[in-house]
Amino acid sequence: MLRECDLNEISDGKKYSLNDMAKVGCDDCKGCSACCKGMGSSIVLDPLDAMRIGEALDLSFEELLVNHLELNVVDGIILPNLKMSGQDEACVFLNEEGRCSIHPARPSICRIFPLGRIYEDGAFSYFLQVNECKKANRTKCKVSKWIDTPNLRENQKYVAEWHFFLKEYQDRIRAGASQEYAKQISMMILNAFFLTPFTEPSDFYEECKKRMELMRAEIK
Repeated sequence: MLRECDLNEISDGKKYSLNDMAKVGCDDCKGCSACCKGMGSSIVLDPLDAMRIGEALDLSFEELLVNHLELNVVDGIILPNLKMSGQDEACVFLNEEGRCSIHPARPSICRIFPLGRIYEDGAFSYFLQVNECKKANRTKCKVSKWIDTPNLRENQKYVAEWHFFLKEYQDRIRAGASQEYAKQISMMILNAFFLTPFTEPSDFYEECKKRMELMRAEIK
């Protein structure tokens, strides 16, 4: 989800890389689940997020849409997001103890929080969101350790590729492409990256890149 804002207004003004230390440590979120409530449709999933959650629950993407996920338009393209429910508008994966029930498979937006990403020149860096996490006196932690993702360098490359892949089509839609074109793009993305299972999860990054290339070749 694209945000147009002044980085100095929402962050400490710094950009972080994987080897930097940032004040993200929150004592394992003990007694707090504020960031899991009232998020609306903002926790947008990428294909890896959806695959991880499906594997963790042994559910297909269609089955996840029944109770766990929903579809919304994000900058012109239909994409899945975590569903919020109840009076508190809590994430459906938040259990009675206020803990994430799919923590090992949590989405990348949750995984990096309270960090955010700023995309520039085909890549991205992290920034620290200063007003989002309610925990006081956070401790410093190495960014790579905080993100807690296997094959992190390969993952970073994929995250950037996915962002700029979507942005190509979002830019065309914003530039005045027809509603039929936007619908066609949305359906192709949903089918290619979410509804069609990735046959070899261990080769996810390579397979996802090939699917991007195929779509680019088919839809100019």
